[in-house]
Amino acid sequence: MGIGGGIAGFIYFLVDQLFFLLWLAIILSAVLSWLFAFDVINHRNRFVSQLASFLDSIVSPVLAPLRRFIPPLGGIDVTPIIALLIISGVRSYLLPPFGAALVTLFSGGV
Repeated sequence: MGIGGGIAGFIYFLVDQLFFLLWLAIILSAVLSWLFAFDVINHRNRFVSQLASFLDSIVSPVLAPLRRFIPPLGGIDVTPIIALLIISGVRSYLLPPFGAALVTLFSGGV
């Protein structure tokens, strides 16, 4: 594998890790919302409030399109679960062929 394959592998790694970080942000945002809902923690804590707003700014653009089509079921928002399934599917099934195509493209193969 030449320098092109290394670059392609690095791009694949970056995309995969960005999807993982998004997956982790959705999990943390959901857990934090449950902790707020059950009054385990409150918004008066400055660190927790800043963390919640940061996670919400990352997660809400991903969940907003899903929320337009999927209503809450019995008052429970299931869109984070759907988003996690989609992200896991992309990481498992779409990213490996994309990485192989990148390696082929950057290494000059056909």
